[in-house]
Amino acid sequence: MSPRPLAADAGDPAPLVHDFPFDPTHGYDLPRLLAVPAPDGPADFAGFWRARHASALRVDPEPRVGPWTTVDGVRVADVSYTSADGVRIGGWLTVPADGPVVQGCVAAHGYGGRSAPDPWQSPPGTATLWPCLRGLGTRSELPGVPPASAGHVLHGIGSRDTYLIGGCVADVWCAATALRLLVPETGDRLTYLGTSFGGGIGALALPWDDRFDAAGLTVPTFGNHPLRVTLRCTGSGESVRARFAEDPSVLDVLAYFDASTAARHLRIPVHVGAALFDPSVPPPGQFAIHNALAGPRELLVLRAGHFEHPGERAETAALEDAQRRFLSARDHGRTHRPV
Repeated sequence: MSPRPLAADAGDPAPLVHDFPFDPTHGYDLPRLLAVPAPDGPADFAGFWRARHASALRVDPEPRVGPWTTVDGVRVADVSYTSADGVRIGGWLTVPADGPVVQGCVAAHGYGGRSAPDPWQSPPGTATLWPCLRGLGTRSELPGVPPASAGHVLHGIGSRDTYLIGGCVADVWCAATALRLLVPETGDRLTYLGTSFGGGIGALALPWDDRFDAAGLTVPTFGNHPLRVTLRCTGSGESVRARFAEDPSVLDVLAYFDASTAARHLRIPVHVGAALFDPSVPPPGQFAIHNALAGPRELLVLRAGHFEHPGERAETAALEDAQRRFLSARDHGRTHRPV
C-alpha cells in the first residue's frame, strides 16, 4: 500500500468562496502539502510515551455497560470505564445485532464532542467503543476543565506531565483495555478511527500500543506544532497560537504532543483523509502527519474539511467507504510493531 492521493472530487472545481480573514489553504497546493515534514521531536519523545502507555496499561478500567437497544441492525449500550488518574470516561458500545464479532475498534471524536455513536463508520462485524474523551461532552465532564476547545486545548499546558492532551491519549489506551474485557472476541484485532481532534489523539496514541493493527485518521490535528503556531485558524490551534505569542517556551511542551512526530513511529497501516482547504485545522499540519507515517498508508485528498461546500456529502461518503474498505482488507498479521 504505497501512498497515493485519491481525488475525492475528480474535476477541477472553482475556488471555494469564504469570508475568513485568512486563506484556509495557507498558500499550499497538493505538491507542497505532500512535502511538509515532521519535527524530529525531543530525544526522549518515545521514552516519554512508552512510560505513559505502560502506566495506562496498569489501570483497571472496571467497565460498566447499560441496557442494550437495537438500532438499524446494531446493538447499542451506554458504557463507562476508568482511565488514567482515576477519571471515569463515558461513551457507547456498539456490536452487530446479527453475525459474529470479528474485530474491535476504538473511535474518537472531534473537538465538538459526540452525542451518539456513528456505527455505520465501522467495518462489518466490528464491536466499537465510542468514548467521550476527558473533559468533552456531558459524559466525561471534569471539574475545572473547560469543555470548549479553546480552553480545553490549553488546560495543563505548562508541563508535559500535566497537559490534558496526555490524559486524552490515555483514555484511548484504557478504552482498548475496556473493549477487550467487554468483548473478548475482539482479541488482537483492534482498529482505530479518529476525526480532527480524535485524529491527532490517535496519531499520538497508536505508535506505542501494539493491540491496534490499523487506523483511519481524518483531518487530524496537532501536526507540526512549530509550523502550526504560525498559521491562523478557527479551531483549537488559534488558542495555542495566541499562547505561543505570549510565551514561546510553550513549544517545549508541545514538542511532546506533536502528532506528526509521533507518526514517525507509527508502523501499522493507516488511512488518512486530509483536506486541501480547512479553516479549523490548517492543511499543512494534517499532511505533516500523513507524510511522516512510517508504515503502509493510503491518502484520500479532500477538497475541504470543517467547511460546508458543494459535493461535501459525496466526498464524505467516498471517504467513509474508502476507510471501511481499507480497515476491512488490510493484513491483520502482527508484523507492524511500534518502534
